[in-house]
Amino acid sequence: MSKNIAVICGEFHKKEATEMLNEVRKVAAENNLTIAEEIWVNGSYEKPLALKRVLMKENIDGAIALGIIERGETKHGLVMGHTVMQTILNLELEFMKPVGVGILGPEILPSQIPSRLLPTAQKATLAVVRMLEK
Repeated sequence: MSKNIAVICGEFHKKEATEMLNEVRKVAAENNLTIAEEIWVNGSYEKPLALKRVLMKENIDGAIALGIIERGETKHGLVMGHTVMQTILNLELEFMKPVGVGILGPEILPSQIPSRLLPTAQKATLAVVRMLEK
């Protein structure tokens, strides 16, 4: 039986997030996952709220968060990355539903992004697939 997931994407790096989303769509279809919702938010900071809203729904079995937190001139991205990742983990445990984290960074350099987009999206999707099998 197919499982329903939601995908939360950050618009701040829309081109790259769209590439990742397309890869998630492909891997999800190959693994009997139905993407019930695709939600775009401004950036990574907004992802936890969007995740909580979808994880509360009975028809959603898991989710995937996609985006990029680049290295900046300050430690803002590093602090935000830790906060977002911890909050995602807390939501996963609160709702007992898997969340695949396909967020590159924090502190990723622009030159490191292109080669990591598709593998990160694949791994985030497969993590959800595996956890839904348990």
